Amino acid sequence: MPPPNIQLDDQGHLKHFLTLEGLSRELLIKILDKTEGFLGVARQAVKKVPLCRGKTVANLFFETSTRTRTTFELAAKRLSADVLTLNIAASSTSKGETLLDTLRNLEAMHVDMFVVRHAESGAAHFIAQHVAPGVSVINAGDGRHSHPTQGMLDMFTIRRHKGDFGRLTVAIVGDILHSRVARSQLAALRTLGAGEVRIIAPRTLLPAEPESLGARVYHDLREGVRDADVVIMLRLQRERMRGAMLPSEHEYFQLFGLTEERLATAKPDAIVMHPGPINRGVEMDSQVADGPRSVILEQVSNGIAVRMAVMALCIGTQNRLSQAKAHD
Repeated sequence: MPPPNIQLDDQGHLKHFLTLEGLSRELLIKILDKTEGFLGVARQAVKKVPLCRGKTVANLFFETSTRTRTTFELAAKRLSADVLTLNIAASSTSKGETLLDTLRNLEAMHVDMFVVRHAESGAAHFIAQHVAPGVSVINAGDGRHSHPTQGMLDMFTIRRHKGDFGRLTVAIVGDILHSRVARSQLAALRTLGAGEVRIIAPRTLLPAEPESLGARVYHDLREGVRDADVVIMLRLQRERMRGAMLPSEHEYFQLFGLTEERLATAKPDAIVMHPGPINRGVEMDSQVADGPRSVILEQVSNGIAVRMAVMALCIGTQNRLSQAKAHD
């Protein structure tokens, strides 16, 4: 018998959001559907709904981030939560306090949710295993492991443009080996039943057994994106160049950078995605990044709504548990 999924309560409701692995298609669809309902909040005169009023959300970013951190902050504030963003560089952890000590002190302030970004894989799971009952943990990216809200905002963007996943060919290009974003995308695409998933990368940026990811492997960009409906470019971290995994940024762009000429082999209505920030002239040229098929800025907007949906579902589970205890 498999162990219980730490992310779910006894009724299968979302308690934590740590990884897309092990979550059902029904739950992923529920997140996507709930996101639809939050899209319009940004267009309201007052960009708030009261779902998390009285709740406190603590952002624990042990790794630098601008886009993810600010979209989580906006998502929590638009749900009417109180938001605490901890400056880790100036916090007690930099003075030797352990992660669990920091956690316990914040719990003593009656925090209801932790949003965690950490350079170590599994950090969010570790925190979820040690938080007090009734506190939720959302993974905002951990090491090479997972970035589940990024995966879901990508799925939401794809569904908005393309509809049924079963008919789609999706190509993911770049550093598959180190990318937590790619792992979350691949997990979501498998669960949602995407027609064909491809990964395109140099051999040095693929895991030892890439076929185990459930995708077709290509080493030629033009062939990999041929007739694709969706092309997702991954960010290439500059330390990979210094680590002898690639000769140079210039050579990478010559072989794996997306240009209009290479994109021409994809379907005429193919969309181009990127989790950001873009290294222009490395992963893609500006003509593609700013072109009519790019939905990159739309991904950022969708990210706020997806994070609102995930927070709202977790808080909803907290409220149900509290009500159940009150009736006991």
